Amino acid sequence: MNKESISIIGGGIGGLFCGAILSKEGYRVEIFEKHSTLGGGLHEFTRDGVAFETGMHVVGAFSPGAVLHRICSYLGIMHKIPILPEDEDCFDLFHIASDRKKYRMPRGADAFIEALSAEFPEERAHITQYVRSLYRICDEVKLYNLKKTDVSFQEYSGKFMVSVGDFIDSFTSHPRLRYVLALCNPLYAGDRYTTPVYIHALISKLYIEGAARLVGGSQQLADELAGLIRRNGGVIHVRKGITHIEITGKEIDYIRTADGAEHRADRYISSIHPSSLFRLLDTSKLQRSYWNRIDSIPNTYSVFTMYIVFRPNTFPFFNYTYYYQDDYADTWEHHVYTEESWPRGLMFVTPPATMHDVYAEKMIVNCVMNYETVKPWEHTVTGRRGEAYVAFKKRCEQRVLDKLQEVYPEIRSCIRSVYSSTPLTIRDYYNQKEGALYGVKKDCRHIERSHIPVRTKLKNLLLTGQNVKLHGILGVPLTAILTCGELVGLDYLLDKINENNTLQ
Repeated sequence: MNKESISIIGGGIGGLFCGAILSKEGYRVEIFEKHSTLGGGLHEFTRDGVAFETGMHVVGAFSPGAVLHRICSYLGIMHKIPILPEDEDCFDLFHIASDRKKYRMPRGADAFIEALSAEFPEERAHITQYVRSLYRICDEVKLYNLKKTDVSFQEYSGKFMVSVGDFIDSFTSHPRLRYVLALCNPLYAGDRYTTPVYIHALISKLYIEGAARLVGGSQQLADELAGLIRRNGGVIHVRKGITHIEITGKEIDYIRTADGAEHRADRYISSIHPSSLFRLLDTSKLQRSYWNRIDSIPNTYSVFTMYIVFRPNTFPFFNYTYYYQDDYADTWEHHVYTEESWPRGLMFVTPPATMHDVYAEKMIVNCVMNYETVKPWEHTVTGRRGEAYVAFKKRCEQRVLDKLQEVYPEIRSCIRSVYSSTPLTIRDYYNQKEGALYGVKKDCRHIERSHIPVRTKLKNLLLTGQNVKLHGILGVPLTAILTCGELVGLDYLLDKINENNTLQ
C-alpha cells in the first residue's frame, strides 16, 4: 500500500473526489478548507430553518451504469445517495415570454427528438441529425465514457472544436429552432462563437439521459466523500485556509495556514481557481509566462441567486428545471443587460425534501449577473458591504419576484421569507476569480491557450476542479480522475472503476 502523503488545497467537489479516490488507494490525505463547511458547490446553508443548496441543484449520470453511478459505486457510497429522477416527460421546461410558448423536454434521445419534431415538424430530419451528432461527439470523448485515453485534443474529430453556434447552425436554418436547441446555455455560460461544442454536447446528453435531484440536499454527497476520507485515515481541516506556499527549486516545500502552521507533504493538489492559487505563491520563484497565461484566461459570467422559503402547503412542487426568458434572442445574451433590462431570464427549481413532495418547501432562482455589476463593492467582505449593497440586493430581489409573478401570479402570497447572494458571494465562498460560475472560459479558436493542464511547472503540484477540464457535477469528478491518474496511473484507475461496475 502506498503511504505517500497528499495535501489538498480546497475542500470543494474536486478536492473531495480526489481525496476520496486517493485515500481509497492508500495515500495519506490531508485537506485544507478555509470555510466552516466542506463541499464548495455541494455545500448547504440554513435560513429561516430551511437548508439551501448553494450550487448543485440538478445532477446527472447517477442512473445505474452511468458515469457517476460507476464512480460512486467504486468508492462504495452510491447506495447512500438518494436520487430522484426528474419527470420523464419533462426534465426541462423552457418558457419564452414574447410568444408565451413553453417547450417541455422529455427524457431519452428518441423522446427528445419527438418532442422537438412535434413543435417543428418540417425540421424532424434536422433535429434527428443534430441529436445523433451530439451523441457521437460524446462517444468520442473517451474519459466521459470512462475509457482509456491519452486525453489529448488531437484524438477528436474536427467537429469537436467547432463553436456551439456553428454546430447548431450546420443542422438547421430555422431561426427559432436554432435558439431552442441552445436554450440550455445557462448551464455552461456559452458564447455561440467561441464555446467548443463538446461542452454543449456533454452537458446536453447528461441531462437528456437522466437529469435528477439529490433528495434532501447536495451536502450529503460532500459528507459521504468526507466520511470515506476519514475512514481511510485522512484528515480534513475546516476554517484553515492556506495563506502561503513556499517553493524551493521547482517544488513546493511547504504550505502555511492562516494560524501560521507549516504543513509538508510529498505531493500537493490544488482544487481552487488557478488565479487564487497563483496569489499564494512566491512569484519571484516562478516561470512567470506560464502562470501569467493561466491568470489571464477570461472567466465565465456569474449569477445572482435568490432563496425563497414558502409558507407551508401553499406552493406546488415541480420536478423539473424551469427556464424563463423574455425572448428567444436572449438565449445567448443573458449577460448583456442594463439596470432596467436585468434580468433577461430566470432558471429556477423547487428542491425535493422527500421522494414524494406535493408542496414545495423552498425555491432557488438563478439569474445571470456580471461581476462588473457588483464591482463597486469588490473590496468589501461578507456581512460588511454597507447599506448601498443591501439596497441593491433588495432591488434585485423585487425585479426577480416581478419576473416570477409573470409565471405564477400568486407567488408573493406564498412566500414566507427571501434571501439572496451575488457574484461577490461566489467569489468569496468558492474562491472563484470574479465570482465565475463555471470557472474559466474555453475558446474553440484558441483551445490550447484556454486549456489548463492537470500538471504544473512545479514537480509536486497538480491541479483539479472546474477550471481544468469541465465544470459541473460530472466534469469535476472526471477531472479528479485525471488528477489522481497522474499518481496511481490513469489506466489502473479506470480499470478499477469499470471492474467494480462489472461486479454490480
